[in-house]
This record gives sequence, structure tokens and C-alpha cells, in this order.
Amino acid sequence: MAAAHSYHMNHTLRALRCTSLLALAGALGTGFLGSGCAATAKHDSTGEYIDDSSITTKVKAALLNDASVKSLEISVQTMKGVVQLSGFVDTTDQKQAAARAAAAVPGVVDVTNSLIVK
Repeated sequence: MAAAHSYHMNHTLRALRCTSLLALAGALGTGFLGSGCAATAKHDSTGEYIDDSSITTKVKAALLNDASVKSLEISVQTMKGVVQLSGFVDTTDQKQAAARAAAAVPGVVDVTNSLIVK
């Protein structure tokens, strides 16, 4: 009889530990998710940062694939969907083509073309 009581006591303690751990993990997870993704006045949310990084990568690829741009001297930065192009190109046509290529990328809200013609 004592062995059966001991078994039930151990089983109950294990269940309580498991439940406590799951509750703690849930609370921590909610706290991390709530604090890690919120935007503040000075910081973008994680989602915005990833979207901007993705847009930057796609714009760079579009510029490299556009035969009329032909420049590796273009810097691309994205903030909240607004793409800024800076650097140097050889002609006005290249500057305009770079802006068109950037604007055609999905997710781009606006393009600030700060390219300088050499």
C-alpha cells in the first residue's frame, strides 16, 4: 500500500513540475514576443527590419540584372519601404534607369535617387 501511495505522490509531483514549467515557458514566450517585436520611437520592429533588408537585397539584384544601369558603385539603403540610392553612375540615363529598377521592386514605397553622374 505504501508503494502505491509513493507512486501516486511521485506521479503527481512530476505532473505539477511539468505544468509549472509549461506555464513558465508560456509566460516567458509571451513576454519575449511582446517586447521583441514592438516598434518604438527610435527602433523599427523586427518585421519592418526584415522587410527592409529583403527590399534592399531585391533592389540590389534588380540593379545588377538591369543592363542599362551597369554600375557596381550604387549603394542601396531602405527605411520603411523608402529606398535611397547613392553613389556614382556614368550617365543621366543610368541614374534614371536605376530609379526605375528600384521602384519596380515589390514593397518599395518610394525611391530617393541621390546618385551622382560622374
